[in-house]
Amino acid sequence: MLKTKELFDLSHTLAGEYLGKYEYPWQALSGIKGLIISLGKNLDMSEYEHRGDNIFIHKTAVVAPTAFIASPCIVGKNTEIRHCAFIRGSALIGENCVVGNSTELKNVILFDNVQVPHYNYVGDSILGYKSHMGAGSITSNVKSDKTLVAVKNGSEIIETGLKKFGAMLGDFVEVGCSSVLNPGTVIGRNTNIYPLSSVRGVIPENSIYKSGGVIVNKE
Repeated sequence: MLKTKELFDLSHTLAGEYLGKYEYPWQALSGIKGLIISLGKNLDMSEYEHRGDNIFIHKTAVVAPTAFIASPCIVGKNTEIRHCAFIRGSALIGENCVVGNSTELKNVILFDNVQVPHYNYVGDSILGYKSHMGAGSITSNVKSDKTLVAVKNGSEIIETGLKKFGAMLGDFVEVGCSSVLNPGTVIGRNTNIYPLSSVRGVIPENSIYKSGGVIVNKE
């Protein structure tokens, strides 16, 4: 369940072909900027507005005048960018998404129908189809000792070679309010994270991450 095609339905993002080249999704993080620039050259400009260097906003998207969007960035159909959202660049935001008040994005892919609606930080991460981060939940993308991030799956340790790596959220993941997803977190499809959780490592699909790190299967 760590592999790209196990975590995500790749038909729900403009990055589908790109992500499909990688066995593990975090291998795609370093190329997000170049991907967005490349995709921008082939967008249907009857549907998108070109708002500066490599910034493309779908004409049906709603962007608050107080939002900040840095290059490169693509915002998809019917997406809402709310008051004081801070998009620092290298953000590919899908269709029907919500990027909320005071939410910050950096080097991310948001699949279609993703919601990060209230005070979220999402950096160096990929959020799958219909995933949702509750108010105040964040991805922590750099270790406190600044060493390279490894993905820990039980006794298995996968070295990523990355200094910055937040979280991979599979499709339909729900993250509770004020939770912290520590560097290298991977959450399988259809999994729920309790509020106020500190999460690290690999959390299986179709499970519930409860208080104290207890994990149970969904019935």
